[in-house]
Amino acid sequence: MPELPDITLYIEALRQRILGRRLERSRVRSPFLLRSVDPPIDAVHGAKVAAFERLGKRIAIGFDNDVWLVLHLMIAGRLQWRADWPASLTRQTALALGFDSGTLLLTEAGTKKRASLHVVRDHEALAAHQPGGIELDRVSAAEFEATLKRRNHTLKRALTDPRLISGVGNAYSDEILHRARLSPVTLTSRLTSEESARLFAAAREVLAAWLERLRDKARGEFPSKVTAFHDEMAVHGKYGEPCPVCGTKVQRIRYADNETNYCPRCQTSGRLLADRSLSRLLKEDWPKSIDELEQMQP
Repeated sequence: MPELPDITLYIEALRQRILGRRLERSRVRSPFLLRSVDPPIDAVHGAKVAAFERLGKRIAIGFDNDVWLVLHLMIAGRLQWRADWPASLTRQTALALGFDSGTLLLTEAGTKKRASLHVVRDHEALAAHQPGGIELDRVSAAEFEATLKRRNHTLKRALTDPRLISGVGNAYSDEILHRARLSPVTLTSRLTSEESARLFAAAREVLAAWLERLRDKARGEFPSKVTAFHDEMAVHGKYGEPCPVCGTKVQRIRYADNETNYCPRCQTSGRLLADRSLSRLLKEDWPKSIDELEQMQP
């Protein structure tokens, strides 16, 4: 799922291409995409783009008639830009917005269609799509700690809860926790003030660094390869590969369609966290530490 650095980069690219531009036509191809009926999408036909907002992981495009398009890309949704209106649209194209400067396409891979588009009128209606999480670049370390401790969750869940923290998902939460040298399953209620300050600094550093890295990769072009997996990442998507800090093999916790990656040396004092599927299968044979795991391997 595109997270804060990706969404910010999308908005910057859109601002360069469609701010002040008139929307000439639109086509919604996916019956699952449009989630609102009033106002209709043609309410923005002929209007000019006047503003952009990021609402957590949502992109809001505002027009000069105070109507907004709110896009949530979810896991597989991606944006593409082309200079003309396409003669035909691919099966993956869910939405086409034709401006007088080019065409914005929303594509969604896979069979699970989760991306959404809401059309809303005025800022009051727009605010209903704001999840409510704090913006990490606008709060203090003390405010961050207070937010984390509003609910007693694991750090992984707290970081990815859009009602608590804005814009952080599965990928960057792994990187943040690794940078902070904290376990993903530590409960927020047990977090010390020193650990919270370390986590706050790590979160700001990781997100800022990745935004700059993605800007450098895009080189002014529209971002075309938005992914949750990058070679430069420390632990996310690196199961079985060496931690760049200590060399220990990165481990994982798998659940549903997601997994959490972490370094047991850097983050859990050498302790292995139970992977639900593997620990259920191995039962008593499930190793409790990275040392036991390495002894089991030939």
